[in-house]
Amino acid sequence: MPADPPSSTAVALAPRRSLLVLTVAVLLVCGGLSFGAVTAEVGLSGALPALALAAVPVGPVLAAVLWLDRHEAEPPHLLAFAFGWGACVASLGALVLNSLSSRLLDRAVGDVTSASVLVAPVVEEVLKGLGVLLVLLKQRRQFDGVVDGIVYAAFVGVGFAYLENVLYLGRALGDGEPASLVTVFVLRCLVSPFAHPLFTMAVGVGLGLAAGRGPLPARVGAPVAGLVLAVGLHSLWNASAGAGVTVFIELYLLLQVPVFVAALGVALAARAREARLVGRSLQVYVRTGWLLPEEVRVLSSPRARRAARLAARDAGGRPAAGAVRDFQETATALAFRRDRVRRGTDPGSPEEELALLQRLSVERARVLALLPPVPAPARPAQGW
Repeated sequence: MPADPPSSTAVALAPRRSLLVLTVAVLLVCGGLSFGAVTAEVGLSGALPALALAAVPVGPVLAAVLWLDRHEAEPPHLLAFAFGWGACVASLGALVLNSLSSRLLDRAVGDVTSASVLVAPVVEEVLKGLGVLLVLLKQRRQFDGVVDGIVYAAFVGVGFAYLENVLYLGRALGDGEPASLVTVFVLRCLVSPFAHPLFTMAVGVGLGLAAGRGPLPARVGAPVAGLVLAVGLHSLWNASAGAGVTVFIELYLLLQVPVFVAALGVALAARAREARLVGRSLQVYVRTGWLLPEEVRVLSSPRARRAARLAARDAGGRPAAGAVRDFQETATALAFRRDRVRRGTDPGSPEEELALLQRLSVERARVLALLPPVPAPARPAQGW
């Protein structure tokens, strides 16, 4: 008998699997080449310890970035791609292009000191920004704005900084001077772990604004302006690093710290805007009976959402807290979907909306089943 034809689902999944395999292969090859280039310069005895030392700031920085994205968590595989792009592809491209540019400058003018200020920032920020752009193109229906741009850009920047720190720490280990190693570790891993993420976040903000489907000049101009700002900040950082300790500290305190505070303010403002968006977009489901007004009030406040999860954990343990988290995430996905439909970035399938609403009802029922029943208030005695 002839074999059954492949199902439509299997046919649809085949290109996705092929793309996933190709993406992983590219990241692995580029990562291997990057690490090989670093090892060729500092030796395996320097590269391996540097891998561990450079990882110290990665977890805290990524945790801080994810804290900003508590309304609608990004898909883990895209976050992994963003980190991998920075650590593998962008780092390899920077190693190759920066080396070539230094050789060209040396042959042309006999001086390569300006390469770190004039060339490296352009090369590195373009390569890192390209990774964020690829995520936007892949996730354009769910790329909801500035917060998404910040998160993906930060992951790219952290990945790039990780591999770069391996190189610098490996060089310090090769010097055989503990003081040199301590200085590099403190400056790169403790004092400035947000430097590369901060530069790339400027590109992420620009792409996040472009994802909002505004006028065409704004959609083109915002990413370009973000790239120019990223290159400018990066150039100033490299210039200060090569101008001596005094100049570095002055620029760090007078420029980099205020820029970091401003970037944090932009990120918090964007997250607050998302909270208002959730409350505004879910009002229609209050009017149609799918949600209660109190539920929308909680869903539109990060503090109230966290308090609801903590209260559920105290009353029903981790399963109840997880059920409340699932309910909140589904409701948030529903709100962002409705906003995308309003902005014209999502075609707005009624079947998809109904599926989310039905899932919301199932998750509400699960929350109620896991929480202990609330005792009814005692009735006052007659005659009081």
